[in-house]
Amino acid sequence: MRGVSFEIPNEYGKQLFDILKEVDVSRWEWQIGDGEAYIIENDTLGKDLFGTITHLTGKELIKLISINEYYLIFADLKAYMNVESEWEIESYEDFLKSDCQFVLLIVDSSYVTIYSKNKSTIQSLYNQAVAAKYKEIEYITDDNDERTTLIAF
Repeated sequence: MRGVSFEIPNEYGKQLFDILKEVDVSRWEWQIGDGEAYIIENDTLGKDLFGTITHLTGKELIKLISINEYYLIFADLKAYMNVESEWEIESYEDFLKSDCQFVLLIVDSSYVTIYSKNKSTIQSLYNQAVAAKYKEIEYITDDNDERTTLIAF
């Protein structure tokens, strides 16, 4: 078991917070990759959710994704035990060799792919996706993983 994938509603909300609420996000340092997400201001797209931020502590990430509603188009978040161990993760093999513990990718506002080195985290995320009634929920395995890169775009 490599991870889990599912579809979230294409709408304004706090989707990152909803997805990550059962994960102990605070134990990691987060690398914020290329993405596109906007804070909702006056019922329309406002400023960039991450702006020029490339790194956040887990506590900073939770604060950022739990305060305002936003609209996600692309997101690329990778969690490391410490900032010094970060390196470019381009493939699942890179992920396995690295200190990266968790990868969350969102593509086209709806398609979520998560990889984790912790099997119980994967199972918890799967169960949470079922409870949230997300669509097309499935485990990512060696046999069905079709991703060639672990970047959002």
